Amino acid sequence: MTQTVESLFDSGLERYKAGENAATLIPVFKEICDRSPKSSAAWTCLSWLYLLDDKAKEAYKAAQKAVKINPQDPQARVNLAVAMLETGQKGLRQHVEFAQQLIFVNEEWRSEIAESIQDGLTRKPGWQSLQKVKDWIFE
Repeated sequence: MTQTVESLFDSGLERYKAGENAATLIPVFKEICDRSPKSSAAWTCLSWLYLLDDKAKEAYKAAQKAVKINPQDPQARVNLAVAMLETGQKGLRQHVEFAQQLIFVNEEWRSEIAESIQDGLTRKPGWQSLQKVKDWIFE
């Protein structure tokens, strides 16, 4: 029996929170995105996993899809900005500024983004692109 998309997403998230390696979770979230292509959260998670696994081009594409589906998602914007930095894209300032505005109006998003960035820096020490985006967003 196949898992529902929701249960697959929840179990993938739990595995991530338990410290599982990004590379082993990428296929899980790729399947979720294939089965539910309009899920911004799934594309956002997939882009984050790609970033953690040093696959910036794939992360960029996944983050673009997440932002297109849900332009109001600050995490998708952060992921897109980091991927743009890592792939040498231009135009990332608009995504950083938009993420700043989103977390300014929603304290819960602010703490979620701060936690997410801290998690990324813990899992991938010395992650310069993420550190730059963090400094820009929280300046």
